[in-house]
Amino acid sequence: MLVSIAPQLERPRWLRAPAPAGQNYHELKGLIDRLRLHTVCESAACPNVGECWNRRTASFMMLGNVCTRRCGFCAVQKGAPLPVDYDEPNRVAEAVEAMGLKFAVITSVNRDDREDGGAELFALVIRAIRARVAGCGVEVLVPDFQGNLAAVATVMEAAPDVFNHNTETVPRLYRQVRLGARYQRSLDVLAAAKGMRPATPTKSGLMLGLGERTDETLAVMRDLRAHYVDILTLGQYLRPSPKHLPVVRYVPPEEFADLRRAGQDMGFAHVEAGPLVRSSYHASEAVKCS
Repeated sequence: MLVSIAPQLERPRWLRAPAPAGQNYHELKGLIDRLRLHTVCESAACPNVGECWNRRTASFMMLGNVCTRRCGFCAVQKGAPLPVDYDEPNRVAEAVEAMGLKFAVITSVNRDDREDGGAELFALVIRAIRARVAGCGVEVLVPDFQGNLAAVATVMEAAPDVFNHNTETVPRLYRQVRLGARYQRSLDVLAAAKGMRPATPTKSGLMLGLGERTDETLAVMRDLRAHYVDILTLGQYLRPSPKHLPVVRYVPPEEFADLRRAGQDMGFAHVEAGPLVRSSYHASEAVKCS
């Protein structure tokens, strides 16, 4: 993977997030550390961690914090994966109960070392949360499982409330942005999940500002609708470090608003679009609309 050495663009004034602070933030930080859990909020350097943790929401990241892929956009550590911890689902459920969550988002690193890509752990954590916190909704943000539809079935049999898998970018940029992924494979995973449980909302998201054209973004949105995706998230790519892909362009809020309207016209049940939008941003509100 080649990372451009182009100078980093100055971040616009309208693209600012509050620094992590506040009582709720520190309480959640202590809870996550005590239970030896990982969150995508921290591991992926999400800009919304301060806002979300102060609202007592978090996205739990399963199967360790070391990813088997080397995507050019992602801040999660890459390398040899950690051993699978089969008590992790129970500790996630304990955290969900302690936080008083009514809706939990669960994701994971890629685990291409496992035949099922980690699907078994997704199913276990869904069931652990349901057993411990009655009525809690669960959204899963899954990897592509290398196209293993039996793995998708394992997750869907546990009946998540939302099945999320991100396409991330446009097909032309996949070799730079999503090394090891395939665009059609991601679409097939989303369609398979919908076919297995038609009533379960499916969801996907893209990062903008990596060099895609607007017509390419709209084409991906149409593809997602053609594969029965219900919920769409669109956000601005932010470079985690100089070792990651550079920001080619900062997309202004008014352009996100145009894309939101375009998505609504295409038939998405809900479109969350804006510079700081991420996959799990306002996740519980999105599912109410689907």
